[in-house]
Amino acid sequence: MNWWKPLAALSVALVAFVAVGALVGLVQEVLGSVAALAVVALLLVAVVAASKAGTSPNRWLSNPYWE
Repeated sequence: MNWWKPLAALSVALVAFVAVGALVGLVQEVLGSVAALAVVALLLVAVVAASKAGTSPNRWLSNPYWE
């Protein structure tokens, strides 16, 4: 029997449990503070804007002669 597989599964479960607990604590703190909620909203807008900018074609690299 591979003794490390149950140990690895237990480690992954422990890390997931800690991560979910930390996320729940963070959400509780953010919902309790208007300033923290504003920071999260600004970060969300920045991430969405960056993802939109990253998916658009790059005009500087677009050249009809290269195709």
